[in-house]
Amino acid sequence: MTRLAVIDFETTGISPGQGDRATEVAIVLLEQGRVVDRYQSLMNAGVRIPSFITQLTGITNAMLTDAPSAAQAMAEASRFVGDTPLVAHNAAFDRKFWQAELARIDLPATQPFVCTLLLSRRLYPQAPNHKLGSLVDYHRLPRTGQAHRALADAEMAAHLLGQIQHDLRQRWGVATPHSALLMDLQRCSKAAVDKLLAQHRSLAA
Repeated sequence: MTRLAVIDFETTGISPGQGDRATEVAIVLLEQGRVVDRYQSLMNAGVRIPSFITQLTGITNAMLTDAPSAAQAMAEASRFVGDTPLVAHNAAFDRKFWQAELARIDLPATQPFVCTLLLSRRLYPQAPNHKLGSLVDYHRLPRTGQAHRALADAEMAAHLLGQIQHDLRQRWGVATPHSALLMDLQRCSKAAVDKLLAQHRSLAA
């Protein structure tokens, strides 16, 4: 599938299992590597944002007063994504909130997730670290908006995904770096990366 949806959440903490909730969601929809649509919404889950989170994200409790409810924003986000595979930087985090927030409104969360953090660890072990901002600077990609706001981070993750797919084609000779390959790649050990990519080259030959 050439259609991918890059997602990012801002939240009140790191664990929905501990009562943390999403405060903002943004999704950048890609087709053939090009941005074709975007969705972004603050979301009021009826919980207070800790002050240190406000300092990090700039999202205040006052900003959420008139924001759509979490139920409304997540229903819209679910419709926007459909069954498109999702992509996130540190996808384990975003997947937890995607599943938890949709479970609250009895919607399925069956989309597979591609993780640009795991992919960058496999493909760019020489990078200084694998934080999103560091990788954007490492690859000289554009910084978009304010870091730690959902749409800016989703846009940067989309640029990073594009760089990964470009490098898979140009440096590793993989003609079509589709989502199934990306998921295989993020699951394999670093030692097995070359073998996996060689298999994909031979299949395409």
